[in-house]
Amino acid sequence: MAIDKNSNSYTFVFAIILVVVVGASLSYASLTLKPMQVENSIQKEMMSILNTVDVQAERSNAADLFYTNIKERVTLNYKGEVISQRSGKIDPKDVQDPFNVDVQKEYRSSQLSIESKQFPMYLAEVNGKKLAIIPMVGKGLWGPIWGYVALEEDFNTVFGAVFAHKSETPGLGAEISEAFFQNPFKGKKLYDESGNLVSIKVKKGGADDTDTHAVDAITGGTITSNGVSEMMKRTFGVYDNYFQKNRTQLTGL
Repeated sequence: MAIDKNSNSYTFVFAIILVVVVGASLSYASLTLKPMQVENSIQKEMMSILNTVDVQAERSNAADLFYTNIKERVTLNYKGEVISQRSGKIDPKDVQDPFNVDVQKEYRSSQLSIESKQFPMYLAEVNGKKLAIIPMVGKGLWGPIWGYVALEEDFNTVFGAVFAHKSETPGLGAEISEAFFQNPFKGKKLYDESGNLVSIKVKKGGADDTDTHAVDAITGGTITSNGVSEMMKRTFGVYDNYFQKNRTQLTGL
């Protein structure tokens, strides 16, 4: 019996078969590529964290350098109390691993209370120097901004800072991802002489070289600069209790 290729039934059956075949192919490709995508995402995050402490890594050596220099991964609650700790290899399925905390998602979520949020931190040792790396996320002019700030073992002095953005204006707010903006954070202080947390302000009009709590804002990028200031002060405010409790123990003061 000849098949009428011009009939509606033939077109319908052919369309169904085509959808099934294409769908199955896409599903297989997605499942096959997912582990690679997850690994690439992990390596990218490792590179950003390492860059904060002046360890330059590529995808090929990111994992080795990360596990060599990052000694411990810690999650804090909003009171600055440790609620989980990990070291060694990262398991993407381990929801208690601080590395797997999606700080951007938690920041954006209006359904999560401050009591239920998690705040990760990475404790590193680079060339004999103990450092703490704090991830943070905030809001720029056109979308999210985020970054990592590494502190020396006094939990006061900035060792390094890395910032990034999703959609800030090129030549303006997008400059937060450039070295000329990030480098001046090195050596700045979070606490004043009385021990009060003042954080670091991205200051419009230029920061005085003697001001240990301010850096220059980006010309024409006021809203993004303010976003970085807000992001840092809010984030360090959460970690303040941990810093205060652990500073003497680590520094021997």
